[in-house]
Amino acid sequence: MGIAIDKDVCIGAGQFALAAPGVFTQDDDGFSELLPGRADGGGDPLLREAARACPVAAITVTERTT
Repeated sequence: MGIAIDKDVCIGAGQFALAAPGVFTQDDDGFSELLPGRADGGGDPLLREAARACPVAAITVTERTT
């Protein structure tokens, strides 16, 4: 999976970190950030739910094709 975070759109609501704490965290300013080594989501089943929970749609999850 591919995960993109639009930092220009993110408002730091924190819903992503609550929905998928194994993938996301908040930086020092409260904005969305991937945990180290989780650039592909690590197969976390809550990844898509975290993207849906973002009130401003700052997180995009895509399928990677080979």
